[in-house]
Amino acid sequence: MVRRLNLPDNASVATPGQDGRLHAPSAERNAGPITDLLRDVAPPRGRALEIASGTGQHIVSFARALPGLTWQPSEIDPARMASINAWAASAALPNLMPAQHLDATTPDWHSVQSGQTLIVVINLLHLISDTETRTLLHEASVALVPGGRLVVYGPFLRDGETTSEGDARFHASLRATDPAIGYKDDFDVVDHLQGNGLSMVEVVEMPANNIAMIAERR
Repeated sequence: MVRRLNLPDNASVATPGQDGRLHAPSAERNAGPITDLLRDVAPPRGRALEIASGTGQHIVSFARALPGLTWQPSEIDPARMASINAWAASAALPNLMPAQHLDATTPDWHSVQSGQTLIVVINLLHLISDTETRTLLHEASVALVPGGRLVVYGPFLRDGETTSEGDARFHASLRATDPAIGYKDDFDVVDHLQGNGLSMVEVVEMPANNIAMIAERR
């Protein structure tokens, strides 16, 4: 992910707010539905890692709703790490840890993030390459404890096709910026998850044509 410096303007929109907190409208919109999903599918206790926590808005909602999990945000961008920590300081939740630097597209990161009960990846796979996606999913699978769950949320191709004109435009804008990135095919991601020792629990349709894939380590 370190190389991914040039994305279209609509890929990740966040504006500065008070006390160093960045605010992303998309994060505000989807935090509620994703939090509701996690209430249903997340283990009740243990360690939870969010990969690419962005502004920090999501993980504050998750930590508040699921107090039995100790939540670890991660990021590679210093400005966003500062925003995560500002949101965490404002929320003052005992189960929300300071942000850690993590490039989840690099090999062997599981060695410093092992023992996770839950790993959450939101709106990231379309911003990285196929090779980086395979690395991320492999590392996440081995960072989980047996019975631990991986939740992957975002927009996907459905059997190779986008599902709306808006998704088609966004996918095209990503590919125009970098031909290596763009929407991943849902069947391909399921194959990668199962090929890494994970069992599919369910695939959930989410608002705005997004999908949540829930997989469990055998």
